Amino acid sequence: MTGEHRIVVLGAGYAGMSAAKKAAKARGARVTVVNARAEFTQRVRLHQVAAGQRIEAWDLREALQAKGIDFVQAHVTNIDAEARQVRLDDGRALPYDTLIYALGSIADLSGVPGAAEHAHSVATPELVRRIPELTGRVAVVGSGSTGIETATELAEARPDLTVLLVGSEEPGSWLSDKARKHIRAALDRKGVQVLVGKVGAVHADGLELVDGAWIAAETVLWTTGFAVPDVAARSGLAVDARGRVLVDDALRSQSHPEVYAVGDAAVMPSPDGREMRMSCATAMPAGEYVGHAVADRLRGKQPAAYAGRYVAQCISLGRRDAVFQLVKADDTMTGTVVTGRPGSWIKELIVRGTNWGSRP
Repeated sequence: MTGEHRIVVLGAGYAGMSAAKKAAKARGARVTVVNARAEFTQRVRLHQVAAGQRIEAWDLREALQAKGIDFVQAHVTNIDAEARQVRLDDGRALPYDTLIYALGSIADLSGVPGAAEHAHSVATPELVRRIPELTGRVAVVGSGSTGIETATELAEARPDLTVLLVGSEEPGSWLSDKARKHIRAALDRKGVQVLVGKVGAVHADGLELVDGAWIAAETVLWTTGFAVPDVAARSGLAVDARGRVLVDDALRSQSHPEVYAVGDAAVMPSPDGREMRMSCATAMPAGEYVGHAVADRLRGKQPAAYAGRYVAQCISLGRRDAVFQLVKADDTMTGTVVTGRPGSWIKELIVRGTNWGSRP
């Protein structure tokens, strides 16, 4: 493979897979994807797994090699930016000419006393598999999209459970009035008890709110709070206070332009200057852009600046209901909302599309 431009992609999530697919089309390039898991994780469906459903998984090595992309299953321990090498936990050093940093995000249970010891996260397959058999009262912490989806999925699939949704804000508070009202009606219809309050501590038998209120629960599921791996920070890349890579308008590291960073592990600016949110709706288009940008530069072409934009937000409410909220390019709400069974069809098509779009 002498003379080939070596492109190494760290992470095989939505951003990493989208980037690898596009970069692999570059003439004279060899792409290698490094990931700790052997299978692709449909992260947007992990709330279904928590409710006892089975979801499709596919083998990364087989799928990538079919497209001429190498796969290495390993944990990344460090990046030697000067030597342009990625160091792996099996002792190997993987050389690169261009690096795409897409290690994503991880669950963060460190901010609330007792959460790490007593709560169960739905952020990764490994953590979901550790959730014990659910009985009695289940408290879902976090009133964002993942919390809403987890609570409604559980209530629908397990009517024997008492499901509580606990968050510091009303569920769907960031959405339009129509969407927010529909979410609350769906939660009420499924028997989910909504409690608005900030969690101050987690115990083996429930939650304590900062105002002193006590919520009894046999199991606590944690859907809020995310952190990023500390690899970039430890390796000397320019990062923000949370360890996310700082990038320019082409999604290249501000300190090391041969490194691109994309997805949850990067601070990606939107056209209006605000940070883009963590989501597959952010990660996949940005990953595709990076793959194209790398290919363009190998052809001697200067890529245009990244112009991230949004189209919609969608939240499933079980298998037969959902909210599909159209948004403006800057992610602010419009008045157009599709709910009920039509909303669930759209949501399912979008989720299937993310799976198809991530497969090489």
